[in-house]
Amino acid sequence: MKRILALVFAVVAGIVATAGSATATERSGALHVTKECSQYDLTVGSFCTITSSNIHAIKRGMKVVYLAAPANGVLDSDVVLSFPHGSAAFGHVLLDFTKLQGRVTFSGGTGKFTGFHAEADVSLDSTGVWHWDGTYTFTRSDDE
Repeated sequence: MKRILALVFAVVAGIVATAGSATATERSGALHVTKECSQYDLTVGSFCTITSSNIHAIKRGMKVVYLAAPANGVLDSDVVLSFPHGSAAFGHVLLDFTKLQGRVTFSGGTGKFTGFHAEADVSLDSTGVWHWDGTYTFTRSDDE
């Protein structure tokens, strides 16, 4: 009986340890990003520049490049969040210019953005700064 109890305890301990290590490879939380868009001219390939972020992988100076132009007051475009030396996140934005609100989503990428997922509301404040406020998840442990 003691052997069976010891075996059951060992199996349960192994499951708990495995579950704990699985969560160590996923990070998630609130996403808060600001960007300025002085270089965005409503054309394909124009961009905004990240000015702040609460997560390490999204750095000040990164570019948000828009792959479509707005039509009828709406921007419905794929986007690439990138830094000149490699890593990039791939996403999509739907923005209503009449309301100055929208939604951006990211699903994966390269380098530090492998396993990156995010969803955020897009808004413009009274000073002309754009905000992304939502949630993010990384499914890798080496994304910082």
